[in-house]
Amino acid sequence: MGKILLTGGAGYIGAHTALELLNAGYDIVVADNYVNSSEESMNRVRQLTGKNFPSYNMDVADEEAMEDLFSKEPIEGAIHFAGLKAVGESVSQPIRYYRNNLSTTTTLLTVMERHGVKKIIFSSSATVYGTDCKDECREDAHLTFTCSNPYGATKYMIERILQDTSVAHPDWSMVILRYFNPVGAHESGRLGEDPNGIPNNLMPRVMQCALGKIPRLGVYGNDYPTPDGTCRRDYIHVVDLAKGHLAALKYLDHHAGCETVNLGTGRPYSVLEILRTFERVNGIKLNYGIEARRPGDLPECFANPEKALKLFGWRAEKTLEDMCRDAWRWQTMNPNGY
Repeated sequence: MGKILLTGGAGYIGAHTALELLNAGYDIVVADNYVNSSEESMNRVRQLTGKNFPSYNMDVADEEAMEDLFSKEPIEGAIHFAGLKAVGESVSQPIRYYRNNLSTTTTLLTVMERHGVKKIIFSSSATVYGTDCKDECREDAHLTFTCSNPYGATKYMIERILQDTSVAHPDWSMVILRYFNPVGAHESGRLGEDPNGIPNNLMPRVMQCALGKIPRLGVYGNDYPTPDGTCRRDYIHVVDLAKGHLAALKYLDHHAGCETVNLGTGRPYSVLEILRTFERVNGIKLNYGIEARRPGDLPECFANPEKALKLFGWRAEKTLEDMCRDAWRWQTMNPNGY
């Protein structure tokens, strides 16, 4: 059996997936330029699993470097995480985002094609649904390219590149995984989310508020048509998400073609539910207050996860309590990240 290449494998989701794959007996190789990650995460994966693996400090968009990697390592498939991912930054730096995210993908596919590697899982996002899904998102929704930011647009375009590649190469095996909102951390407290700069997402901001790094947490709007008036989203524990990649990889061993699959819980949680659950399970009081709505926020957005269960036999198992408890354990053990 060859190795599974994890591009961007040192990142938040990549590192948790690396750990799950190693524990399941897969051999892996990681390629990451550490722009949004730390080499320390790879050291910790080695410590937690007791297994060694090669990790290359390289740009996945560099075709010469990728060619060299494929020539050295017996790669049989890829999980493609590599990409810039900050929504706000993508609005201010669209050229950088389009160039990086599209070129890492086309370079990877070019080198895979050259080496006869026909198995790939792509790390996509629920942002591709844009405003097409007002509440429950299904994979068969007709997308009309309503992505509200360049980051989401790159995910949409890469999905199209993969679908077109699948038409040209029907013997390739591909799965596009649309993530909802990954949160939490490994139960050891040794792996977790380490965002650069000021985080945009709710859970990292909750962490910073709990640590006292930001004085007050803003809740944007409490007059939405939801049970408590705050927006509801589908949050998924990062370990469940990592196990979803393992399940998708096993599926690829026996299926050709291209499948698009949601990874979420199917149970939306409101902002206030998350804050109150975090306070309850961790015994911490958060300083938060209601502020004006943010433009573009939908009242609800959550996954229909039935396809993942049908195709992979996968479903999310961890609770919101697990997400809040594990996230805080990671944060208290690593207040400054890696």
